[in-house]
Amino acid sequence: MAEKDKPAAAGAGKAQDLERIKRRLDMLDNRLDSIDSMVTAVAERIMLQPVTLNITCPHCGKNIEIALIGSAKPGK
Repeated sequence: MAEKDKPAAAGAGKAQDLERIKRRLDMLDNRLDSIDSMVTAVAERIMLQPVTLNITCPHCGKNIEIALIGSAKPGK
């Protein structure tokens, strides 16, 4: 009788594993959507107005300025 219960228990474990994988894929999908939204917001801002990045070189200590300038059609 104990042998009859083992296949059912193994099937339940596989179902739990599949459910856990599904939850993790859903979390990954949500994270990717969030990253996409942030990148889109930055790209839209760059297209509307200039963005300047000031970075200090960790090796020589010099300041590096990177300016990103885009152009957007009026009315968008």
